[in-house]
Amino acid sequence: MRKEPVFFENSKVPVWLSKFAPIEISAITLGLVVFARGTLSQRTKRHETIHYYQYLETFIIGFLLIYFFDYLYCAVIKKKGFTRDAYRSIRFEQEAYANDDDEEYLNNRIKYSWINYRLGGS
Repeated sequence: MRKEPVFFENSKVPVWLSKFAPIEISAITLGLVVFARGTLSQRTKRHETIHYYQYLETFIIGFLLIYFFDYLYCAVIKKKGFTRDAYRSIRFEQEAYANDDDEEYLNNRIKYSWINYRLGGS
């Protein structure tokens, strides 16, 4: 298995998906592929590669189910609405944002680390 996803820079996919999202998407991991509007910084590559590992750990479909469950839980139960705050409270996003500036994180990451983040955020 690849150690990192396939990166597609200067893609229109994030532009199209942003029309349906509560945030403007600059990059998105979809399974084993990352699509970016422009060129990716090393930080964004790390962020999206964390998602790539989360996808692998949850057999792709699990990632999608957990991601949407977390988002709906945050939006409705935690009453954050369909906002950026609800998005940032998703456990997968919490792990990625907390560690995307750590250059050694991907080398030292423990599988299923996202489980250690609190459902609904802090």
